[in-house]
Amino acid sequence: MKIVGMISLGCCKNLTDSENILGVLKSPNILFSSRIKECDLIIINTCGFIESAKQEAIDTIYECIRDKKE
Repeated sequence: MKIVGMISLGCCKNLTDSENILGVLKSPNILFSSRIKECDLIIINTCGFIESAKQEAIDTIYECIRDKKE
């Protein structure tokens, strides 16, 4: 059993894409969690066109790394 987390950053299109990704991943062998510390896999879906969105994504990646190390 794998535990997957999803963080969706950016616009409504990203949220729709994130929901589609979770739908594709849905299976009896996968659980979804919003608790980063317990996830085996964390998907961060973001925009790469806007500089502030890029920085937000980088900050989120580092935050997830810190959470996983604790």
